[in-house]
Amino acid sequence: MAKWTKKAAPVEQAGHESELSAYQQAMRDRLLAAPVVPAPEPWQPVFASRVPVGGLLGIGFATHPDSGHDLVMVVSGDGHGLFDAVTGEKIARGRDPEDSTPDAVADLSCPGLGPITGSRVHIAGLFGGGLHTTTADGWALEVVTPAWPNERVLLSSDGGLPHAGPHGEEWWHIFHSNYSTFRAAGFSPSGQTIAVATSSDLSLWTRGTDDRHADG
Repeated sequence: MAKWTKKAAPVEQAGHESELSAYQQAMRDRLLAAPVVPAPEPWQPVFASRVPVGGLLGIGFATHPDSGHDLVMVVSGDGHGLFDAVTGEKIARGRDPEDSTPDAVADLSCPGLGPITGSRVHIAGLFGGGLHTTTADGWALEVVTPAWPNERVLLSSDGGLPHAGPHGEEWWHIFHSNYSTFRAAGFSPSGQTIAVATSSDLSLWTRGTDDRHADG
């Protein structure tokens, strides 16, 4: 009795990835040509320059129970820090707390500190997780890599890629991680803060109402 076997499909050889279509190449070229520019109004940088955080693992958002300001929690190999995302002030710092890195628990969270002691903050970064990529009033944030491995962060008000309009009108290249390893980028749940973290620093933009900004 003959034994029938299903003929396996040939395995594609490595290194023969399909070439980009003309449309894809044009979009890639447009992204590569866009320089880093300041975020548009009403967004303002919180710090005069990036805040160095050695060994940064991830970041997460919380809300100050008194002022209502967005707070950004930074987790690094040296401990945890908490920044006011409107004023830029570092309002709390802790070293080696319980569950000191987000991978210590299933939901990638870390214990709060300072004014949010007793709560837990979900952290996005090296171990996974994510932040909001859109706001209720139409802003969007995208992380693209047209020249791997350096990520670029795009802020837009045109609905997102492919960004048919001119750069600097409805979409803006606001951050290029060409010097350090990208960790996370996103909006706060309130939609009032943008945070971008790499393995070496933190950048913040706000459209909050408090006009006091720290120099970092």
